[in-house]
Amino acid sequence: MLDLARIRAITLDLDDTLWPIWPVIQRAENALTHWLSDHAPMTSALFANPHARHDIREHVIKTHPHLVHDLKAIRLEAIRLALYRAGENPLLAMPAFEVFFAERQRVVFYDDALPALAWLAQRYPLVSLSNGNADLERVGLAGHFKAAVSAAQCGFGKPDVRIFRIAADVAGVRPEEVLHVGDDASTDVLGALGAGMQTVWVNRTEEMWPYDHVHPHDTVSQLNELCDLLS
Repeated sequence: MLDLARIRAITLDLDDTLWPIWPVIQRAENALTHWLSDHAPMTSALFANPHARHDIREHVIKTHPHLVHDLKAIRLEAIRLALYRAGENPLLAMPAFEVFFAERQRVVFYDDALPALAWLAQRYPLVSLSNGNADLERVGLAGHFKAAVSAAQCGFGKPDVRIFRIAADVAGVRPEEVLHVGDDASTDVLGALGAGMQTVWVNRTEEMWPYDHVHPHDTVSQLNELCDLLS
């Protein structure tokens, strides 16, 4: 159970906690494909092959290991490499990426997300903690959060306990005074527990908890249930 008296700040995952991520990525991929078909058709054809697309991404990760936690940089380098392999202008990589990235920020929130965030932000400092590349300003959430911490900024991501401790520092509290809320049993819950935080698992799909040796402090299916717990 949660120890409510100890909670002085909340860290929140973003993708699949506040909005479903895969529809967003699919729309962004489609927008990129359409743009490339008009400006770099050979590259567009290359990206249409899933095996080629996978090979390009793996090559970027292998040759740029320092970018492994920076999804934005990996995507940009993959587009640049695809343009090069297709014999088209690599300088198109940045405008092509901007098309993808703009669409990636057009998220559709779960119905419970915005009301819950408004309630939480009135009571606790909120810090977003994500392995992804959502931009709080561009998705319209900057007003709810004190700060954002990402794997791209830190050079390592969840479940590394260091990123949770950085988030606690940013919130101005000790890790044991933080409640971390997220959808992923491993990266969110296990990582936060390892850092000494309390945790709430957001289980929207009624999955079974996968670990026997450790458990979240509580589980909710929607964020309004989190507000009920904290009230």
